[in-house]
Amino acid sequence: MLKFSPKVFLFDMDGVIFDSMPYHARSWHLAFKSEGIEFSEYAVYLQEGATGSKTVNDVFMAQKGRLATQEEINRIYANKCRNFEQCGEPKPMPVMDKVLELLLANGKTVGLVTGSGQKSLFTTLNKYYPGIFVPERMVTAFDVKKGKPDPEPYLMGLQKCGVSASEAVVVENAPMGVQAAKAAGIFTIAVNTGILDSLCLRDAGADVVFDSVTALLDFLTKSI
Repeated sequence: MLKFSPKVFLFDMDGVIFDSMPYHARSWHLAFKSEGIEFSEYAVYLQEGATGSKTVNDVFMAQKGRLATQEEINRIYANKCRNFEQCGEPKPMPVMDKVLELLLANGKTVGLVTGSGQKSLFTTLNKYYPGIFVPERMVTAFDVKKGKPDPEPYLMGLQKCGVSASEAVVVENAPMGVQAAKAAGIFTIAVNTGILDSLCLRDAGADVVFDSVTALLDFLTKSI
């Protein structure tokens, strides 16, 4: 197995750190349905990684031929957040704790780059991964002007961790996240933990695609 020695691993949150994408998919679907707009759960997975405002605007452009008003964005996103809270607390992604333990034991730094603005998830993050993801190495929807697939979130992640693109690895689960990481020039591992066809992740530019976190753990165990 080829050895590689990145200093920093940047993780997406939903669908990577937490098994929360089914909650997000249902929540977005219902929020748009209440507006008389069809937005399938599969489409949510394709859109994952974008900020809430970008998601609303993308759907409005596709279906209404215009951007949403700020009032529409606020209303739909607030509805989505309420739906999400009603789903209950997301659970950690199985085996991810072992991945993080392996990286930390090998002297790697971990950061978080998420398009989420769901405040409850950050509380849950500290509950299940205490002290691992610190604010100084986190990029959220509140930090960026442009969400994924723009490279800004991952470029900011590199800056916060004090490394160049060649010194980092991204772990993603969504096409937009992969596109953002590759646009930032970072080696990108995709883990298909959801309902997407893995080809979507390959087509987005992922350097490696695994079908489970267990497969990722096996790869890292042999590679770092």
